[in-house]
Amino acid sequence: MSADQGKAAALPLTQALDEIRWDEQGLAPAVVQDAASKDVLMMAYMNKESLRRTVETGEAWFWSRSRAELWHKGATSGHYQKVRSIRYDCDADTLLLQVQPLGPACHNGTYSCFTGAIATQEGQAASGAASSDRFAILSELESVIAQRDAERPTGAYTTYLFEQGIDKILKKVGEETAEVIIAAKNRNNDELRYEASDLIFHLFVLLRESKLPLDDLMRELESRHVKKQNR
Repeated sequence: MSADQGKAAALPLTQALDEIRWDEQGLAPAVVQDAASKDVLMMAYMNKESLRRTVETGEAWFWSRSRAELWHKGATSGHYQKVRSIRYDCDADTLLLQVQPLGPACHNGTYSCFTGAIATQEGQAASGAASSDRFAILSELESVIAQRDAERPTGAYTTYLFEQGIDKILKKVGEETAEVIIAAKNRNNDELRYEASDLIFHLFVLLRESKLPLDDLMRELESRHVKKQNR
């Protein structure tokens, strides 16, 4: 099944405003997700006007219950959220926004508002199951780099790369590619493992800077595989 199968066709705004089941205060919870890393960033509330402005401007707008006013995310901090898609759940009472965050989502300055954790009895088992996924570290790496991009912690190497910009990142990708070639030519697998890991890290930084999700690469590889099988 393709990524788009099973999804309803996107509704025009006027129809969507009537489709959503707003509560007695005219609100619906909105979960905000990083479109690239798929991390959940925050949860807020929207009303008809904030949804309308979100669609019209392409940036996230919410309703502040504490201030009783519309809230343009990033208007004071500069950490705007460029909206890539808007969906609603099967009950039509909760919204999901996939966004490109331009900085931390949380007022505390963190990439995501969901930084706390609660211990569960199944936590140990779940951790062990996750570690059995041989590619889990790639998803974790994408998430960490997304966090570094949003928070820009002082002294972090990833912060340095993002602040130096695309030319510096491309230079590092080129340097690490050369190191991989040299290691392979030397038939030194210890060196090759180390240099290939460096290359993957810098490639992930490049993908984040270019706003290209790892999922897009996976779909491209899957598409090529399907085409090859059908030849």
